Amino acid sequence: MTKKKELFLEEAVLDDLAQDFNSLELPLSQRAFKLVGAAVFLIASVVILRILFLGGWQGDFYNQRALINASQVTVNRAERGIIFDRFNKPLVKNLPSFRLNLNLVELFKNNENKLQTIETLQQVLNLPANYIEGLLKEVDLEKQNSVTIARQLSIEDVIKIKNLNLPAVQIEDDFKRQYVEGEVLAHLVGYTGQVDKNDVKNIPSFSFNDVIGKSGLEAYYDKELRGGDGETISYRNVKGEIIDNKLLKNPTPGYQLYSTIDTEFQSYFFNRLKQALSYLGSPAGVGIALNPQNGEILALVSLPSFNNNEIKSGALNNPYKPFFNRAISGAYTPGSTIKPLVAFAALKENIITPDKEIFSPGYLEIPNPYYPDKPSRFLDWKPHGWVDLYSAIARSCNVYFYTVGGGYEDIKGLGIDRLKEYWQKFGLGRKTGVDLPSENGGFLPDAQTKEKNRGEIWRIGDTYNVSIGQGDLLVTPLQLINYTTVIANGGKIYRPFIVKKIAAEDGKTIKEINSQIIEDYSSNIEIIKEIQRGMIDAVKKPYGTAYLLADLPVSVAAKTGTSQIESNTKINAFFVGYAPVENPEIAILVLVENAREGSLNAVPVAKDILNWYYYNRLIKSL
Repeated sequence: MTKKKELFLEEAVLDDLAQDFNSLELPLSQRAFKLVGAAVFLIASVVILRILFLGGWQGDFYNQRALINASQVTVNRAERGIIFDRFNKPLVKNLPSFRLNLNLVELFKNNENKLQTIETLQQVLNLPANYIEGLLKEVDLEKQNSVTIARQLSIEDVIKIKNLNLPAVQIEDDFKRQYVEGEVLAHLVGYTGQVDKNDVKNIPSFSFNDVIGKSGLEAYYDKELRGGDGETISYRNVKGEIIDNKLLKNPTPGYQLYSTIDTEFQSYFFNRLKQALSYLGSPAGVGIALNPQNGEILALVSLPSFNNNEIKSGALNNPYKPFFNRAISGAYTPGSTIKPLVAFAALKENIITPDKEIFSPGYLEIPNPYYPDKPSRFLDWKPHGWVDLYSAIARSCNVYFYTVGGGYEDIKGLGIDRLKEYWQKFGLGRKTGVDLPSENGGFLPDAQTKEKNRGEIWRIGDTYNVSIGQGDLLVTPLQLINYTTVIANGGKIYRPFIVKKIAAEDGKTIKEINSQIIEDYSSNIEIIKEIQRGMIDAVKKPYGTAYLLADLPVSVAAKTGTSQIESNTKINAFFVGYAPVENPEIAILVLVENAREGSLNAVPVAKDILNWYYYNRLIKSL
C-alpha cells in the first residue's frame, strides 16, 4: 500500500498565493541582515551610553534629586583660607555666623504658603520688596534645591526666624569674614560676596548659594581660598519628621596665603598719604612700595578707599570711586618721571653722551609751516641754561628731553617709533602680571594709532609732549614704579607680586611663588649708572627737584613729575625713588591727584615714608 504524502495547509496556501502572484520565494539578502544589525547596535549603544551618562557622570546629581522628597541635604560650609602678611600676621579672620536658606521643594508645594513665607521673611529681615522673588527667578532648579536669602545672621535673628515655624526655612552654619584694618588693606585683600548672575554666566558650576572673592586677593586666589563644602543628609518619614542624619562629605578648608605685605608699613603709608590729601584738598592718590631686588610688593595704597568689613551702597555712588584700585587700574600721563627712561634710550641709541650740553632758555621754538610768523613754542617749567644729562634729570629740564626725544637743530632725536620701542622694553603698554584682578595695561601712542583714531597726522609736537611724559602716553602707577626698580637694581625687570606661598591648614606647602625676571638689561649697566647719577643729583644737588630729601639718614635717588590733565586745568604730582642708593631695598611711588603745586606736594610724603622705613626696617635689619 502506497503511503500518501502528508500535506500541510500553510504550504498549500503559500503555493497557491505564489502561483496567483506569479512570484518566487527568495531568501533575504546579506545586506538586509547587516542593515538591521547595524540599526540594533546603534540603538543599543545610544541606550547604554545614556545609562552610563545618567548613572555615572550625573549619578550623584540624579541621586540627590531622587532623595529630595524623602530627605533634606544641609551644606556644611567650608572655612575660607586665611591671608597673612610677610610677618605671618593674619589679615582676615573667620567668625561663626548663620545663613538662611529656602528649601525650594518645600516652598513650591503650596502657592499660598509660598507667598506667606516670602512676605513674612521680607518683613522680619527688612528685605526690599520683591527681593526674594527676584532671587527665585534666577535660580536654576536643575542645579540647586535651595537658595540663600540672607547671610551673617546673629543668634538672635536665628531664634526669631525659627520661632516662625516656616517649613521651607533652613538655617545653616556659616562664616563671616572679618578683615584686619579694613580700609587700610581693602584694595589689597579685597572682599567676598554671594555669587550673582554674572558669576554664574562666567562659571556655570557656581550656584547662587556660593560665596566667592569679589576683589583683591580674595578674588584673584578665590579657587585656592574657597575650599570645598561638606554635606549632611537628614532622612524624613512620611510626616516630614527627621528620623536619621548621615554625613555625606566633610568640608575641606581653603588654603592659606602668605603675602609680601608689611602691614605696619602699609598702615603708615596709608595714613600719611591720606593726611596729605586732606591737607591739600585732593580727592585721590596712590602709594606703592616695592623691593627692587625681587619684585615683592611691600605696600599698595589707593585713596579714597572703602571698608571691606561693611560694604555700603553710598560708597558705590561716590564720584571719586573708592572701589577703583588706582594703583593698578588707573591710567595716568606720567609727567617727568618718564625722563630717566628717555635718557636711557638716548644713550643707548647714541643720540647724546652724558656730558653733551643743551641750552634751555625756558622754551624750545620751531617754525610753524602754516603760520610762519607764529612759530610753535614748547615751554620749559623755567630757564635752566646749559644742562648735561645729570643736570637735566636732576632739574627735570623739558627742553633737554624735547631735544633728545624729538630732535632739534643738530640733534636728530629718538622719534616716536624708538620711544615706543623703549617704553615697551621697560614694561609699559602691557600688564605687569601682578596677582591682583583688573590690572590696566596703559596706552602707548604712535603715528598710526593717532591717524586711525583721530584722522590726524603725527607731528613733531606730539613727540615733544610724550618725551616729557605728557600727551597721549598713559601708564599705571605700578608700571611706573616697576620700571624705576630696573634703574635701582641695575637692569632687571621683575614681575611684581604679593603672594609668595600657598599652604594647607596643617602648614604643608602647596606652592612656593618665587620672584620672576621678565627682562634683563644688566648688560647696559654702564648706561644705567649714568641714569642713577642723575637721579642721585635730584636729591643731593641744591637745584634738584627732590632736594628736600637731602637730609634723610639714608641715601636716596629720585625723580619727580608733574602731569597736566583736563586741558591743563589740573595737575597730578608724582614721585618715584629708591633707597639706599648703594644697595636698594625699597622703591616707592607717591601720586597726588589734582595737586596744588605739582611735584612739590608729593615729595614731603615720600620723605616721611622713606624716613619711617629707614628707622623701622632698614636699621633693624643691620
